[in-house]
Parts: sequence; C-alpha cells; structure tokens
Amino acid sequence: MKATDILESEHRVIEQVLECLEKMADSSEESKRLDCDAARDMIDFFRGFADRSHHAKEEQHLFVLLEALGMPRDGGPTGVMLAEHEMGRSLVGKMETAVVAFEHGNAAVLKDFLTAARAYIPLLREHIEKEDHCLFAMANENLSSEQQEKLLRAFRAEELAISKDVGLDFYTQKARALAERFQVKSQQVEAEAPVSCGHHESGGCCGH
Repeated sequence: MKATDILESEHRVIEQVLECLEKMADSSEESKRLDCDAARDMIDFFRGFADRSHHAKEEQHLFVLLEALGMPRDGGPTGVMLAEHEMGRSLVGKMETAVVAFEHGNAAVLKDFLTAARAYIPLLREHIEKEDHCLFAMANENLSSEQQEKLLRAFRAEELAISKDVGLDFYTQKARALAERFQVKSQQVEAEAPVSCGHHESGGCCGH
C-alpha cells in the first residue's frame, strides 16, 4: 500500500459529504430553510476530517517531502494546493458564521451560506481531481518504497493524535450518518497496513 492510497480513499469520503452538502443546499434554496444540525455536522466533518486530518497529512508530510526532493512551492503544485486549502478554510468559516446567524433568527444569511457552499463544493472537487490525477501520480513516481513507508507512519501518527480527542472512527461514522440522511452512497477509508522504515529521493512537478 502507498501513502497516497490512503489520501485517495479519504478523498472518496470527502466527496461523499460534498454530495450531501450539495443536496442540502439544493433543498435549502427551494425551501428557504436551513437544516442547521446537518450543516453543523458537515462543517465539523470538513474541519475535523478534511482539514485537521487529511490536509494535515498532506501539508505537514507529503508536501514537505516533495519540496525536499526539489518540487518548488512558489509557482509549483504544492503552492497551488496550499492556497486552495486556505480558500476552503475561509469558505467553511463563512458557512459556520451563516449557520450561527440563521439560528439567531437572521433568515437573510441563508444566501451567504448557500454562496459559500456553492463555492466550496467545486473548489474541493477540482482540488481532489488535481491531487488524484496529477500530484499523487508524481509522488508515486518519485518516492521510494522507504519514503512511502515513512509517510504511512506519519499518517498513522496524525490519526492517533486525533483519536485521542474523538476516536478513530468518529468522522467516518459522521460521514456515514450524513450519507444515510441524504441518501448518498457511503464510502470507506482504506485501512493502513503496518510499515517499517524510510529514506529520500528526487521529485517532479505538476501544474494547476
């Protein structure tokens, strides 16, 4: 198993919740109401799983290793990915602000929630497409088996850190519950295999 296999399987779960968000946005636009409980669950998932766990694996480990192997950040693919992570965080923050205001009786902020959601969904979908079909392919071409194992160990450490707060399956269970609620096909995160030790090699580059 490659470290990027884990990231790709996590992408499928993120896409699942994006589909739930899209269905909820469509329903909210039609009904002029916001399912605040579901919205909060999605925001918590995007913050805790997509950002704190998944993006942390990329930013603190995969991107760092690729840059150490010669991939440029400025004007390079990791720089693009990092900028898109920041855009995603900003949009999730806007969704949360709108949910809080809506719960306090400000129905007008529904349009703010929908605007942020409608921007976030394609942002992440296109971001995932770039990583799956460009960045991860380049990583797999340039990383040795030892480096892949090193990444797997680092990914496991990130997961264990989160599990101390909420448990290993907290966010995947939340994603499953949302999928059931919005009648979306549920996806599984691929389990990591045991790993041994790691080293360094040379890198490449992909575009925007």
